[in-house]
Amino acid sequence: MQLAAASGLMSLFLFIVAVGVLALLAGGFYMTSRVRYRESPRPRPEEQPTMPPGGPVHEVRESNREASEVPRTAKGERPLTPYELTNMDTRPGTTESKDRPRWSNGSSGSFGGGGLGAH
Repeated sequence: MQLAAASGLMSLFLFIVAVGVLALLAGGFYMTSRVRYRESPRPRPEEQPTMPPGGPVHEVRESNREASEVPRTAKGERPLTPYELTNMDTRPGTTESKDRPRWSNGSSGSFGGGGLGAH
């Protein structure tokens, strides 16, 4: 019965916990304001980036790129590991057409889209 009875000590403990939580929240707001004060100011409108004199920059069309050949190992040598195949460069494709392959008409081009894909 005594444990279930209201205690002034329990009320005091809950009040101290509530004050502690409020102090943590106030400290968080204070720390946030200090960090914002140290940040550099936002750029003014005249400091914003401007468009280049030649107008907007457009995409450069290049022929499709082809991967370099994978180096071959001589018979009897150990195979190359993936770590030895880093920095595999690409080169411009040999095809003269600069058109990218497109999906056929009427096809979504997605896997399982029902179309035949690029042909």
